[in-house]
Amino acid sequence: MKINYLIAGAVGVVTLLGVGTTAVSAYRGDMTTYGPNHTEERAEAIDNALKNNDVQAWKEIMTENGHTPRVVEVVDTKEELAKFKEMRELKKQGKYEEAQKIRTELGLGNGQGRGNGNCNR
Repeated sequence: MKINYLIAGAVGVVTLLGVGTTAVSAYRGDMTTYGPNHTEERAEAIDNALKNNDVQAWKEIMTENGHTPRVVEVVDTKEELAKFKEMRELKKQGKYEEAQKIRTELGLGNGQGRGNGNCNR
């Protein structure tokens, strides 16, 4: 009887580890993947706000559904939004080192996040 409980417990642990690993690898947090909130509609709305350099519209999109990503606290002016847009363009071009320099300049991605799981695109 004790063996059955041990086997069931082991299976449970393995299952939990497998689910946890899958959830973690779904979003690696690096600059080559989309965040968990990505949709084509949202991406288009973000692109339009960036194209128009509209800080308020961009912030509204970024904070919809109760999300509060750190990026909306950091990027607060038209100048900062233009730098953020430049960073995104560099990332799309595969120029990750240049994009990371701008992230650092803006105060993003430098270990000062709150670690509360909110992600940005």
